[in-house]
Amino acid sequence: MRRLFVTTALPYANGPLHIGHIMEYIQADIWVRFQRMRGHEVHFIGAEDAHGAPIMIAAEKAGKTPQQFVAEIAAGRKAYLDGFLLSFDHWHSTESP
Repeated sequence: MRRLFVTTALPYANGPLHIGHIMEYIQADIWVRFQRMRGHEVHFIGAEDAHGAPIMIAAEKAGKTPQQFVAEIAAGRKAYLDGFLLSFDHWHSTESP
């Protein structure tokens, strides 16, 4: 048995997820499920990048602090990801402890 740690590119939390994000997540999810079917232990981790210039610019345009802006974006992530039945074990933010 192999022990695997899998993650994907971290999307900036400066806007909603788009088809490019979901395409990558679905591809990774297929590989993760295949590895689990083969009996391997897989930890599939995802997160959103809550730092950087794109977030600062989007927050400023929206008249919010970066933290407020990221919190609003993050609030919609779970339902979106769950809608595609992705098998992430953990979904976090770079703001997570």
